[in-house]
Amino acid sequence: MITTGVSGRPWRASITPWGAVQPWDDQPTLDWFVAAEDRWHVPADEPSLRQRRVSGTAVVETRVRVPSGDVIQRIASMADGPGYTVIEIENDSTAAVAVAFSHRDVRTERPIVDLPIEGLDLPDDAFVLPIGHRSTVRVAIAHDRSGDGQLPALPAIAQVVSGWLTVTDRASRFVLPEGETGEAVALDVTARRCELALGEMAHGETDPAGYAIGLGELVRMGERPDPWLPELALAVERLARTDGWMADAAFDAAARVLHVAGEHRALADLGRLVERRSVRAERPVARVDGVGLVPWLEQGLADRGRLLPDGIPTAWLGANFEVYGVPVGPASTISYAVRWHGERPAVLWEVTGPPVELTSPSLDPVWRTHEPTGETLWPPPAPLPTTDPGSFT
Repeated sequence: MITTGVSGRPWRASITPWGAVQPWDDQPTLDWFVAAEDRWHVPADEPSLRQRRVSGTAVVETRVRVPSGDVIQRIASMADGPGYTVIEIENDSTAAVAVAFSHRDVRTERPIVDLPIEGLDLPDDAFVLPIGHRSTVRVAIAHDRSGDGQLPALPAIAQVVSGWLTVTDRASRFVLPEGETGEAVALDVTARRCELALGEMAHGETDPAGYAIGLGELVRMGERPDPWLPELALAVERLARTDGWMADAAFDAAARVLHVAGEHRALADLGRLVERRSVRAERPVARVDGVGLVPWLEQGLADRGRLLPDGIPTAWLGANFEVYGVPVGPASTISYAVRWHGERPAVLWEVTGPPVELTSPSLDPVWRTHEPTGETLWPPPAPLPTTDPGSFT
């Protein structure tokens, strides 16, 4: 399930796959039901149900098909006042509908009117709001448990989406071609970062690699590293006894955290530890689940100065794409864009931070540069085979 809440505040809830809001405290679950011209539609049971994160963020959109269109529910948590989780229902159909909610412990835009609910067995505290065609209504759960009453003016859902993207894009941003190997992966990275910002952190003792990578993402999004450093030190100590790609990615993340924290001695110690390890593990071909998805995508775009080390995915050939803020060292990042001149990719880049040698052995073995900005034209890339639709290549 998807987590909703306001980063930096304690209230949290889970959003079910059909759009019910389940607070993590003892507040009751808020479920919803749609009365269309044909029947009551129960989202939890509807085969037409579709749910997505809006732009990969913690804002969730759920659609239910009715005879003349869709009824669209959007859920977003906002920091205004005591904090609110807004449930917005849009009637994107040509006929009027009604929406029932499972309890009245919510704020509403207008007073609740007792209307009969026929044809569906609902809790005694349920209520109904009529919605004209192409119209929208809002209700909200107050995070301070202040119950029912008037819903104040709150930001538009689009503003909440923009706010989340502002936070997650501080780490890095991707404008990738459509498809499972491009845009879909970038949206999943945004989703992972939103869950981290809302508290879904691995434990340093049981999952030291997940902890280090997750902390690295939090710090890249603006979190102060100092309170986390003791547990990071323990995680690194445990990682020193393990091998594999996740451990290597975790060491990279830990180095970035220590740099931001100004822990130069610890950073030097970490560097010596990494030097004593065996050969750096190769990045997996198939996509990685969980927080490891972030370094998996980023290393496919730039790995310690090697741009597109595994080549350009076959599905991307001929498509322009851009990446911003991908780490190429503890204190350096790269942004670059690929534009096509016929079959040849033109690359425009900019490095932020200490200089890094840039290469691309898989695409142009003779090209290398230390210039912080520039552009070059690579040879036509060969298509890359793939056997896994979830793979980067």
